[in-house]
Order: sequence, then C-alpha cells, then structure tokens
Amino acid sequence: RAMDSRMVFVLLWMLLLSTSTGIKLDGNGYVDVVIAISSKVPQDNRLIDKIKEMVTEGSLYLYHALDEKVYFKEATILVPPQWNGTNFTKRIMLLIDNANPSYGFEPYTNQYGECGAEGEYIHFTPEYLLNDTLTELYGSRGKIFVHEWAHLRWGVFDECNGEKPFYHSNGGIEATRCSKNIKVEFYEVTAGGSLQQCSIDPQTSLPTKGCMFFLDRNQITNSSIMFLPSLNVTTFCHENEHNYEAPNMQNKKCEKATWTVIFEDSVDKDALRSLKPLQSPPPPPSFKVVQRKQRVVCLILDVSGSMAGSRILQQQQAATHFLRNIIENQARVGIVQFSTEASTLSRLTTISSDTTRENLIKLLPKVAGGWTNMCLGLSQGLQILQEDNGDALGDEIIFLTDGQATDNIAVCVPSAIQSGAIIHTLAFSNSAARELTEMANKTGGQFLSPNDKTTSNQLMDAFASLTLSTGDYIKEPVQLESVGARTSDWFNGTVSVDQTVGNKTSFVIIYETSFPSVYIQSPSGSVYTQTNMSHDVSQKTVTLKIPGTAEHGDWKYSIQAKILQALTLTVTSQATQADVPPIIVKTHMNQQFSDGTKPMIVFAEVSQSYRPVINAEVWATLESETGSIHILQLLDNGAGADAFQNDGIYSRYFTKMVNGRSSLKVRVKNQDGQTKFAALYVPGCVLNVQLSPPKPPIFEEPLDVGNFTRTDTGESFMVKLSGQAPSNFPPNRITDLSAEIQEDTVLLNWTAPGEDLDQGTAKSYEIRWSFDLKMLRFNFSNGHEVNTTAVSPQKAGSVEQHSFNLNITIQNGTTLFFAVQSEDKQKAKSETSNIAQASKILPGPKPQGISNPGMNLTVLVISLCISCFEILLYFYFVILFMYWC
Repeated sequence: RAMDSRMVFVLLWMLLLSTSTGIKLDGNGYVDVVIAISSKVPQDNRLIDKIKEMVTEGSLYLYHALDEKVYFKEATILVPPQWNGTNFTKRIMLLIDNANPSYGFEPYTNQYGECGAEGEYIHFTPEYLLNDTLTELYGSRGKIFVHEWAHLRWGVFDECNGEKPFYHSNGGIEATRCSKNIKVEFYEVTAGGSLQQCSIDPQTSLPTKGCMFFLDRNQITNSSIMFLPSLNVTTFCHENEHNYEAPNMQNKKCEKATWTVIFEDSVDKDALRSLKPLQSPPPPPSFKVVQRKQRVVCLILDVSGSMAGSRILQQQQAATHFLRNIIENQARVGIVQFSTEASTLSRLTTISSDTTRENLIKLLPKVAGGWTNMCLGLSQGLQILQEDNGDALGDEIIFLTDGQATDNIAVCVPSAIQSGAIIHTLAFSNSAARELTEMANKTGGQFLSPNDKTTSNQLMDAFASLTLSTGDYIKEPVQLESVGARTSDWFNGTVSVDQTVGNKTSFVIIYETSFPSVYIQSPSGSVYTQTNMSHDVSQKTVTLKIPGTAEHGDWKYSIQAKILQALTLTVTSQATQADVPPIIVKTHMNQQFSDGTKPMIVFAEVSQSYRPVINAEVWATLESETGSIHILQLLDNGAGADAFQNDGIYSRYFTKMVNGRSSLKVRVKNQDGQTKFAALYVPGCVLNVQLSPPKPPIFEEPLDVGNFTRTDTGESFMVKLSGQAPSNFPPNRITDLSAEIQEDTVLLNWTAPGEDLDQGTAKSYEIRWSFDLKMLRFNFSNGHEVNTTAVSPQKAGSVEQHSFNLNITIQNGTTLFFAVQSEDKQKAKSETSNIAQASKILPGPKPQGISNPGMNLTVLVISLCISCFEILLYFYFVILFMYWC
C-alpha cells in the first residue's frame, strides 16, 4: 500500500502525521497510521514496544469514547536507516515533510486549520514514551494518544486554558473546563508544600497566577477527554453538558461541543453517523515495522511533438537544476524518455559525486517528436525502479508531460498506483488528463501544473519543490530566490544570504535568446563575472557556484539583456553549520479542488529548527492557467483565516478564484529586522493541573541572522465554478472579540474583518449583548442591540475598539455576553463572532467564589497530592536539567 508523502516526521523526536490522502477508515478501523522515529534518535528498541503499547491502549480507549464505533486497526512504525535489526522491513521509503520539536516533554498536535479541519501531525518525545514517571504528569499514554488524535483527525481544540484558568460566572469564580460536572477546588501551594486559600488579583478580581485548581482523579465523570485525559474520563463533551462560558480554544474556534464537531464537521462525519457499533471489543492493532532506505527516483520525461521548442528546453533546464542542486548524495536516479516509444536513458545510478551528476545531465533528452504514449513511459519507469529490489514500493517517479495522452492513460493508471511508487506529476497542458492528478493524490505525490512562460520559472520551482525531507534540514537545499523578468535593459536585484545558509550556494541564470552580461557582487564588494561562471549554450544557462561558504549579507546581481528577452534567476543554498538549521518555508492550499462555494485558504509555515518564525513579511502569488495573477500578503495575526497569532503560520483567504488550474508560490523575507522566534513551548491541556510544576513564561527571542529571503512552491489546485464568478463571500467571522466592563462602560476589542472574508473593508457592524450566553449564540437577533451608527469599520486586519454605555445600571457580580456580526455592501452578513463575556466585580472585604463549594477532599487525599507534587517536582527539575545539558 502506498503511503502519503506528507505523512511522516523527523529530527530528534517522533510524531504521527495525518493528511486527507493518508489515514483512512477501513470499516470501523483506522489504517495507514504512520508513526516515524527521527533519524537522529539513537537506537532503542524499547521505543517500538512503547509505541505499540500506547496505540493498543489508545485503540480500546477510542472504541469506548466514540460509542464503540471506531478503533485503530493497523499502524506502521518507521525506524531510521541506521538502526540495526533483522525484523525491520527494508523496502519502504516514505517522504517526510513537516515537523516540530517539543519544547519540553509534553505531547502536542500541530493545528492551523478551521474548526473541524485535520491537523498536521502529533508529536511525541522519546522521553515521554520511555519515562513512566511522566505518565503521572500527563496521564496514561493511551488516553493522551486519543486526546491528540481528536486534535489531529477531527479538528477539535482544548477545553482548558493555561492563560485563563479561571473566569467569572454568575458572581462567582469558575475553573475553565468542560463540563462543569467535573468538581474542582482552588488552592495555592506554599513553598513549604501546604495548601492555602487563593489570593485575588485586584486588577482582574480573579485568582492570582499562583492559584491552582485541584481535581479528584477518582471522581465519577464521563467527560471530558479534551479537558484533562489524566482524569478518569471516558468520552468527549456532549452538547447537553458543554460549558459555553468557558474561555477556552474549543469555544473560541468552534462554539459547539466537541462531540458535535466530531459528528457534524470532521472528515469522518459521514462515516461516524453511518457506522454501526461493533458487536464486541476490537482486536488489538496490527503493527508493521519498516525502515527507511536511500531515496530512489526515476525521471520519466515526455519528448513527444508537443514538447518541441521552449518546453523541451525548459524540461532540460529544470531537470538539470534538480540533478545538479536538489537531489541528495547517495540517492539513486534513473531516466526514461517517452513519445511514440519509450526508452531508458539511464538505469538506476547512485549520486556519489559531481561527476555522477554531470554525467546524468548529459543524458537528458534534447529533441522532441512523435506521439504521447504515457502508458509506455510509466511502464518503462516502473521497470527501472524494480531493478534494485524487485519492486517499486516507496520509490519515486517524477512524471513530466504536456498532459495530453495519445493512448488511453486510464488503462495503466491503476497498476501504477498499485505499484506502491510515489508518483509526482508535472503537466504543462491546460487540459491535462485528470488521471495525472489522480496518480499523485492516490500515491502521496504532488501534482504541479507549471506554465511554459519563459519568465515564470515555474518548472524550475516545481522541480526544486520535489525534495525529500528526512528531518535533517542541514543537508537539504533551500531556495533563497526565484524571479524572472522580460527586459531589454538591466535586470537587477538583491539576494540575502543569511547566517543560517551559505554552503553550496549557486546562482542559475536562464536567458531566452542571447547571452547576457552578468555581474554578481558579494557583500564585501567582490564581483563575479562571466569568467567565474559556467555557460551552457545549448541550455541557455549561466551558473555561478560560490566556492566554500558564501559570505553572509546582501548579494547584488545585475544582468544586462541588450535585446528584449526573458531572464530568470534561481538561487539555492544549504546550511553553513551542522548545528544551525536553516530558516525554511512550506506552503499549501487547504483544498486541491474548489467549486467556488467555499473559500480557499493559503498557508505558509516559516520556521527555523522547527521553531516558529514570526513578524516575517510573507507574500503569496496565485497564477491561473489563463494568466491572471493575484497577490496576497499572508498574515499571522490570529484573525480571519489565521488560526493562531504568532505561531509562524501565515494565512489568508483566497477569494478571486477563476476557472481552471492555478499555481501557488510564496516569498518570505525579513521585515526590517523585526523577525523573531516565537514562544519555546506549545501550551496544551494534557498535564495534570494539580501535580505538574508551572510552565516557563512565554517569551520571544530575537532572530539575529541578518536579512533573508525564501521561496516555496505549493501544489497546483483546480477551480471549477458553477457560474462565471465565485460566490459573494461575506466578511469573515470575528474570532478574537474581547470585552471588559469599566465602571458602567463596556469596552470591546476585535480584529476588523473585510468586505470579502479577510480582504477589503466591511460596510457595518451589528453588536448585541445579553445576560444569556446561549440565547446570544443561537438567536443573535434576539439580543439587546448596541447603537453602532458612529462606528465605521476599518480595513481588514486593523484593531477595532468600541466603548459604550448600556441603558441599564450594571450591578456588582453581573456577567454580560457580547457578540458581533459584520455586513458587506451586498448585505451579506458574517457568522456570529465568538461570544465575549465580561463581569463587573467590585473589590469586597472577602474573596468571592473561592469557598470551594461542592467538593470535600479528605486530609489523606490532599496530603497524597502534596507528596506526589513534591516527588514529581523533584523529577521534573532533574529531567529539565538533563534536557538542557
């Protein structure tokens, strides 16, 4: 079975990754679950046993949590190539894409989609899996696995809030949780280990940061797994027990119960509603342990008549760039060409030196003619891949064609998919066969549809994007720049080589007609001219390879065309130091196909050593096959399409859709030295509140690497509108509304939506309030209206502030709820915002709401908790010391 190329992990840690084309339900059981161990994890076979135990325990827990409908049926454990063992299957190569380190031991899931959207991956550390003491902090591994699975698969969010663990409710103080059926007590733990009543912060009238809520782990309650799985809970929070008041991420993003999201909004919603419960508990999951091997790739290149002219030349230029600068050492590469017949230009050859690379480049086809028999090309390529071990399982095909087959490609696609090869397809044609997309989607490859404009550089970008990430980004090429222009004069610009890159730096200039004059100046003033560069007349390419490590700083290029022609520049580099990974960017769309009824979202994740890079300037260029170009600045502001502020994931809605295929390219640059690293840990809900020591404060680090630029190409996507234009999209839903009561004045804050989702300027706002949260949530129009005639919406992304007095006297202890809708010029209204709440609490002689009603812990239980706390605090700091050392 082919595995999804975007399914796996990397670097000193382990994770599980899901995408819509990977994990799936086979009957009641989940299959194609891949858990990968980083290549930098030293061999420890106990990890394999612990992973099996976690998934097996989690399977039964999942079965009981979801009405006995689903379980984990099959899982694959991917071990690094250097691990020794006779029981590892050695025939599989899985592509590795995204990852993140854990900032501590806490498991977490990388999510940046909307409510109900799948996450990117789950992350675990070896320490978490091997150290049984940590299960006291976080709960049993099986329960934690299901907690994170719900984030990953069903797009639900945490029901606790480490930043706001308490809130006002009906004149008292509540702990942030779902549901309120979970009983809690509030205490501060003194330095001596005793418990005392919580202090109240006079600014917020809530408990101070030293206050903790304690839970009876043995209390009988069914929910909720998304609050604290370390409790004796067995299911997710249902609608009838959902705490809508809690200021947690589940309410902010979804405003509905976790159970409701899973059954109404998730990727599995249809299956979960139709599946019948199992008649008996499921069998344990079956496991397959496989080992990565060196990358094996076959280039299958179209040389039919429709490739003649600029297309065959662009194919040659891009494949040369791939073989010379992109494909890693020790990979094995074969080359096949096809037209009326298919032939092998090179059998599998190991990339062992620059000489090997250049010898393969010499074999690239230069002449086009004949028919387009795609099946012959596919068959020949698969034969080449089978030469090393008898099959193509986990090997790669890069299949480049004009997109229009002479033969019936539908006949050979099923066998190509069943081969187990990962097939990337690149199609020049506007009307490429749909089977090309199908092959890529079903095998975990990428589908890219570059245009053949000589200034676009899209084919070069497409080949450059087909990297295989092992998680060791030190050895992987990074594309710093990709730009083109048509000119008869000078083509000038600057490329920044920052301190995270510099090795194997190359400048590749492609010209259309005649050899231009090229000048490239280093930051110190050294000038490189044609005498320092290699010139391939047949490929119309000029290449400058910087010897050793390129100087850090701004490199200036000046290219003089002399006659009107197209010029392009591509710059790649690699990390300079073995312990300093480069800054990278990864981009994609949330949909590969759209009918125009649902807006598309552009994502770009910017990181260094998997730490989020924030405050960068990120621009996306979306170009349709008809030539229309739309440029969007992506934002990391936690509003509109962006899920979380300052997480290094930049997003924006794409509303200007046109029929046909479109390409995506993202450019990132340092914004006047403002770029920073974000917080060094990911807050979560999996810790045991009463036992775990406090987390370190959130902070940001300066990113002192100098100016930098990065580019990345995403997969092509298809739009097929039902009419001539996409639907009129209303303003986006406001998700960051906050409220505060000062005396008798209410102050509201939010991020302005746009005329069309998060672009442009909305026409007007409608603000309503109520004493009843649910009424406002489900019947917004029945709330009390606030006069907004004096409020003029600002441009999307701006900070909005509005203060007003209500026509009532706000009594002490009163909690009010507020919501906003916005409207565009065509009277289309947004969804109701998140519900913001504010309480008027005047300081009194006694703290309110800290009397700990409804729960009587015995002295024995409290002393046990204190003892556990002291023991675990000791272990935590020992582990922390070892971790930093």
